[in-house]
Amino acid sequence: MLEEAARLEALRAEATIEPDPVPSGPVTKATQIIAIYGKGGSGKSFTLSNLSYMMAQQGRRVLLIGCDPKSDTTSLLFGGKACPTIIETSARKKLAGEEVRIEDVCFIRDGVFAMELGGPEVGRGCGGRGIIHGFELLEKLGFHEWGFDFVLLDFLGDVVCGGFGLPIARDMCQKVIVVGANDLQSLYVANNVCRAVQYFRKLGGNVGVAGMVINKDDGTGEAQAFARAVGIPVLASIPANEDLRRRSANYQIVGRPDGPWGPLFAELAENVAKAPPVLPTPLDHEGLLGLFKPEETGGNVTLVPATQADMRGRDWRPRPSLEVIYDDA
Repeated sequence: MLEEAARLEALRAEATIEPDPVPSGPVTKATQIIAIYGKGGSGKSFTLSNLSYMMAQQGRRVLLIGCDPKSDTTSLLFGGKACPTIIETSARKKLAGEEVRIEDVCFIRDGVFAMELGGPEVGRGCGGRGIIHGFELLEKLGFHEWGFDFVLLDFLGDVVCGGFGLPIARDMCQKVIVVGANDLQSLYVANNVCRAVQYFRKLGGNVGVAGMVINKDDGTGEAQAFARAVGIPVLASIPANEDLRRRSANYQIVGRPDGPWGPLFAELAENVAKAPPVLPTPLDHEGLLGLFKPEETGGNVTLVPATQADMRGRDWRPRPSLEVIYDDA
């Protein structure tokens, strides 16, 4: 009884302590959390590995987090080596009755900190739920207390379930960057991301789009036209170049200050750091198709309605009703 009374008294004393006042001075340090979205195969991982490397070489503290179930975001950064993912490490540790430690899942190369969330095997779970579980674990590991200048999140843009929209829906990032090329499918995904940003802003969200990175730019101009139409800047145009393709295929970092592609990625790093988030104006489907020549997209095709005769594959006439109508008695 005495121990219980002492415990209650300690709780009452703790309850009388006033909380610290809300800080009112100037912000001295803030982490920019940036979510990068794009269609699978659009070059997000290539862009992010080289961007994060360049940022680190410029003296910034950078954390790169792969949120694509393919777990390939960091493979270029680490010369083709696969990182143990947070999802698989968590499952293994849980079976062994152990806690996940930061050194189990986070690795460093030349100043870049990097990790992969991972995802379930095919048919064995929801990728979006894996993303949510991964971020829950990151929070337990101290995510909100880490001291980085930039946290870059690599998200698959052509998956629309809740987990992949997490940073936009829950204001987990300050701004979004879309990666695309001069093809309809990647711009469709970029437009969908702009739609998501617009939707959640209407619900009171604060995330905006900082701009677009055009990858494999062949000079045809559709991606630039898309950026102008939705009202976002082009942060960089990475050319369709054989040297870049070959180096990327060989897991070589090209975002080096002393390399031939250094100035391109140095400019991208500055633009990413400084570009403010803006509210885009996404296109409707016809507007998106209008960025391309009709003969390239099938935009000159006319919709022809099908009839019952077409569906049955033979002559067809409406039959009289089989309803029986009785005379009044």
